[in-house]
Amino acid sequence: MKFLAILPAAAIFAAPAVAGPYVNVETNAGWSGTEYKGQTTDLHVGYEGELGESSSWYIQGGPALVGASGEGLERKWSGKAGIGTSVTERLGVYGEVSAMTADEQFSTDELGLGAKIGAKYSF
Repeated sequence: MKFLAILPAAAIFAAPAVAGPYVNVETNAGWSGTEYKGQTTDLHVGYEGELGESSSWYIQGGPALVGASGEGLERKWSGKAGIGTSVTERLGVYGEVSAMTADEQFSTDELGLGAKIGAKYSF
């Protein structure tokens, strides 16, 4: 099960002024009530940059280690791309698309896809 995190999208608004490569290691875990269901750890290499004065973008990808409760880890491939922009000094919006292969083969036959869109208002 793949859980999407908000950290990469939130990081859009904290991106440095200079574009460049980065490494992002992120683990997302899930529970149903108090029962642990599993986790996905992304081991991504990415690149980010500015779009004008108030927007930024990123793209990242690499292996993903997926484990369900009580089972071993399975390697898959995953990636994300996103964009964010400041609407006002206090309001920003962002969007992200993500994908993960169904198995360790780098194949798009059974590609899992995700998307998110959001807004962040600072007080």
